[in-house]
Amino acid sequence: MTATDDKTIVRDYFNAIGFDRWRRIYGSGEVNKVQLDIRKGHQQTVDTVLSWLIDDSVAGLTICDAGCGVGSLSIPLAEAGAIVYASDISEKMVGEAKERAEAVGISSDRLTFAVQDLEALSGQYHTVVCLDVLIHYPQDKAMEMIEHLGGLAESRLLLSFAPKTFAYSLLKRIGEFFPGPSKATRAYLHREAEIVNALKRQGWTIERNAMTKTRFYFSRLLEAVKK
Repeated sequence: MTATDDKTIVRDYFNAIGFDRWRRIYGSGEVNKVQLDIRKGHQQTVDTVLSWLIDDSVAGLTICDAGCGVGSLSIPLAEAGAIVYASDISEKMVGEAKERAEAVGISSDRLTFAVQDLEALSGQYHTVVCLDVLIHYPQDKAMEMIEHLGGLAESRLLLSFAPKTFAYSLLKRIGEFFPGPSKATRAYLHREAEIVNALKRQGWTIERNAMTKTRFYFSRLLEAVKK
């Protein structure tokens, strides 16, 4: 299976069955126990990012939300005064994000959405954030994405990924790490040391890190800065 195939799988999934499933998870309506657990875990990661960024004040800063989903991070960042460029590989996800932004009265000059895969992103931003995207791609492809994102960020880069450890690898193998294959795309675990070393080679320094663990959601968050 090639990297191109992985991208196609992700795009097709989030434009079809995955869209409805994850829209519910990232929403506030009724969901099953597994989906509720994932919702809580994802929101914890988003809340951690918001606390780090907003505590440092984002007013007027340019922020790229790479893989924005339904706008769970982009919208509150724009509400806090950031100038946000949000993109996602899924047209349906971007459409949902736009509707949610419009519903809370965020103008397009504060928050811009685009249907775009991560590698096609261009420009320069004060901060680049990529949450819960790398899990859909194997290690080599994820490393290419990280390098590309690092080239877009001027001061700060935030990434989340599912860490590759013996325990998590075992859980994934026995089917407890993620919902069944009929309900999710393939999930990849990533070696943290490789990611950290790649960031260091680009001149980044790890400033903060956090780990979110629920029963079905595992996410390692890194904040890298240039000093």
